[in-house]
Amino acid sequence: MKQLSNHLKLITIKTFLSAFVFTLLPVSAEEVNVYSHRHYESDDKLFKEFTKNTGIKVNIVKASADALIERIKAEGKQSPADILITADAGRLVRAQDAGLLQTASSPSLNKQVPKHMRDKDGHWYGFTVRSRVLIYSKERINPSQLSTYEDLADPKWKGKLLARSSSNIYNQSLLASIIANNGKQSAMKWAAAVRKNMARPPEGSDRDQMRAVAAGIGDVAIANTYYVGLLVNSSNPKDQEVAKKVGVFFPNQKGRGAHINISGGGIVKWSKNKANAVKLLEFLTGPEAQEQFPNATYEFPLEINSTNSELLQSWGKFKADPLSLSELGKLNSEAVKIFALSNWK
Repeated sequence: MKQLSNHLKLITIKTFLSAFVFTLLPVSAEEVNVYSHRHYESDDKLFKEFTKNTGIKVNIVKASADALIERIKAEGKQSPADILITADAGRLVRAQDAGLLQTASSPSLNKQVPKHMRDKDGHWYGFTVRSRVLIYSKERINPSQLSTYEDLADPKWKGKLLARSSSNIYNQSLLASIIANNGKQSAMKWAAAVRKNMARPPEGSDRDQMRAVAAGIGDVAIANTYYVGLLVNSSNPKDQEVAKKVGVFFPNQKGRGAHINISGGGIVKWSKNKANAVKLLEFLTGPEAQEQFPNATYEFPLEINSTNSELLQSWGKFKADPLSLSELGKLNSEAVKIFALSNWK
């Protein structure tokens, strides 16, 4: 009996210790898994700040948008991804149309993200804004000569325009906005005329277009605003010189306003950590992150003209096209067709 009693005591002690150790270890770590197309160190810093504030660890996988979308498709229900983050509403709509995103909503998201910068059903939300503008030579162009995107089709610009390939999603979304505002026929005429006015065949990045303007190859380039910030703050003195030689012009200020787009995120259909994913989107669209983006990535905050960045302020306040950015994705295939027909390679 004594041996049995001691044996029972030992079992009781082991059970107590096991239960004690179990209470010290989390049943499952609080985390959120992000598949991101963005490659900014400042984003990583924000994720660390989010973890510090919430205790939720952010695990990041980085690749191109197309690669991430295809990866989620291949992984299906087994995908560990909770959020897909990418640049351009067109890509987010592409992921949405492929059935890779689920709806999500919260009072904070609906308050912090303007309606036209998010999907109406909550499949994705923007958290930074960039505008596709005209970058001009300060030496050869007076900004009074510039007016609208439509004006770029005028023969007076023959041999003076620069733009990147039509395979670029930023150009596709710009043309989609022109289709939405002016119709397919007008967009076709515009694309064909602008292609004829180019100083060289479409090639290179947005920064390459600005370098070409500074070098005198062309006088006006189509580019995203944040690339100007990247040149201004480049470690390469030559790029800094390029930035000094070019100016930023926001088109269509007397009409619909300048074309804008977003970087944004949507919650993946098979997310295992949806609540944490919503919290991260709320953080990225909230005051702390919104204050940091303009100075870190040279993108505008969701409240475009409330930026505290001296560089962005130096470009002046501007009127933005209020077009729902979902339209950019819906009209993407039409834009691609028009570019092909207009010989905009």
